[in-house]
Amino acid sequence: MKQVQFPFLLFLIFFLHCTKTSAQSPPPSGPTNITGILEKAGQYTTFIKLLKSTQEADQINSQANNSNQGLTIFAPTDSAFSSLKSGTLNSLSDQQKVQLVQFHILPSLYSISQFQTVSNPLRTQAGDSSNGQFPLNVTTSGNQVNITTGVVDATVANTVYSDSQLAVYQVDKVLLPLQLFKKAVSPAPAPAEKPKKRVSGSDAPTKSTGDASVDSSDAMRSYHPAITVISFGVAVSAAFYSSLL
Repeated sequence: MKQVQFPFLLFLIFFLHCTKTSAQSPPPSGPTNITGILEKAGQYTTFIKLLKSTQEADQINSQANNSNQGLTIFAPTDSAFSSLKSGTLNSLSDQQKVQLVQFHILPSLYSISQFQTVSNPLRTQAGDSSNGQFPLNVTTSGNQVNITTGVVDATVANTVYSDSQLAVYQVDKVLLPLQLFKKAVSPAPAPAEKPKKRVSGSDAPTKSTGDASVDSSDAMRSYHPAITVISFGVAVSAAFYSSLL
């Protein structure tokens, strides 16, 4: 009986040791991969293509894995890109596409609550916003975060991913920088003033016959005292002449 129990106890000890060792050694997590994060979330196909074609994906992964500063990314959905005017992306040069993607990246890590106390305009990877070329302003209303670029107004829909080095937020519109899309907000030219129509003599308003009669009667009334004096003078002269005869 004891010989049967010993192998069983030995097997049980070995099994428990292996189970404990396995539980204490979880598989190591891999490095941050922005395209992998977006692919897992879905609905970011166009933004992923831009990240890859501009090589910004590599820059993001390098900074997220090798820097303590952190990054914040605003990720437009495929629906947001679909709402752009036809040919918008194709009209941009390669350098402008890089700037467009960089405009969606903040070189600092921001939580949703931190957006309530940030100073506008925020600096993006596209360049310094103080010169007015790439302004990005954020306002909050409760937990809602609104973004203004000078061209479009967008809203942060939800958090796609967040860790100690990277935060990715879904936005409902593509963030179009003012530097690249000034024409989209340029005021329309004022309509040309129509030339005034010159009035010819034949078109000039004329007084009716009735109006002329009224004017003549008024003129006669205005000279009535003078006519009375003349008539009186003629009568006196005639009487004087008759007395001489």
